[in-house]
Amino acid sequence: MSEQKNNNKTNRFVPEIKGHLKNHIITVPESIYRATGIKVLGTRFKSLIFSTDVAILENHNAQAVMAVYPFTPQLSIIDAILDVSQVPVFVGVGGGLTSGQRTVNIALHAELHGAHGVVVNAPISNDTIHDLYETLDIPIVATVVSLYDDVKGKVDAGARILNVSGGKNTAKLVAQFRKELGEEFPIIATGGDDEEQILETIAAGANAITYTPPTTASLFTEIMKKYRLEKKEEYLDEEKE
Repeated sequence: MSEQKNNNKTNRFVPEIKGHLKNHIITVPESIYRATGIKVLGTRFKSLIFSTDVAILENHNAQAVMAVYPFTPQLSIIDAILDVSQVPVFVGVGGGLTSGQRTVNIALHAELHGAHGVVVNAPISNDTIHDLYETLDIPIVATVVSLYDDVKGKVDAGARILNVSGGKNTAKLVAQFRKELGEEFPIIATGGDDEEQILETIAAGANAITYTPPTTASLFTEIMKKYRLEKKEEYLDEEKE
């Protein structure tokens, strides 16, 4: 009887409602939802979309946003992302070129404007992480990129979530950090671009997966191909008449 109950739970139908105008959105791979998820400020998420493109942030089905970019953090960018996003946002506040008190100031601004967490880059000092921890009420997400990162130092200084970004070695890094930090420490990891890599990363111990969407340019390429084909078919139909 209990086995039948479990099967019924597994196979439950999920109703889905779509709109006519917002039917074309970026969807994250379903395999991500095999992760356990992380609960931050009462909201649980398993999937994050890695983007700062406001058009993409208005048209996706991920449960959270990872807004990190390779430039000095700017309040105007943070505010624009927080204003557009309809899901929790984790914003980059520096840690590389931008650090120290400037990072703390940017992070506090992000918290007061509604960010769910702040993301710091791998080079950040443990002292700055500690200063962030003393100042903020939202979690600090520490990015780690290799086995040589001082993971224990970051956690001891106040990092409350790891963001593992190790390219093809991400799953191996996750497995190692999971071993070091125990089963309960929250880990976000990049999932790559295929189901197999995502599942491998989850199996290694990632609680949530970051998905990198196609670029706006590549999305436009597909749309323009469709438009050209439609125009060609219209023309051929007119010629027949």
